[in-house]
Amino acid sequence: MTTYNQASKKYTRITKPNHIRAKKLDGCPQKKGTCTRVYIIKPKKPNSAQRKLAKVKLSNQKHVLAAITGQKHNLQEFSSVLVRGGRSRDLPGVRYRLIRGCCDFNREESILRMQKRSKHGIKIIKRSKKQRRTPIKEEER
Repeated sequence: MTTYNQASKKYTRITKPNHIRAKKLDGCPQKKGTCTRVYIIKPKKPNSAQRKLAKVKLSNQKHVLAAITGQKHNLQEFSSVLVRGGRSRDLPGVRYRLIRGCCDFNREESILRMQKRSKHGIKIIKRSKKQRRTPIKEEER
């Protein structure tokens, strides 16, 4: 049971603030930035691949490491990109991702993507049943 002093207004309970995962975005859903370095690293132990990363200087003058999503990219130093939150679980220190189809980051990929399209900036391709079995040529895209 609470004492009189604990129940009085002098000792009000302080609530903890919510944990913010993407701190460097300053509460915004996305932020614009410019690439300062584009490079490849290897993931943590059980996985093996070559993950593409970009070091980005955001519009609020903060630097972040962002994962480049999808297959193929056209990013170079000084490319302008749009950054969103979302960490890469097998890359330590990478807590942000780049949005495809915005600024200088192209949306073309080497394969046809039907799932997770919106995360990679690919539009819906409506095809008939007969065409679904055949792959799409570059001219149709």
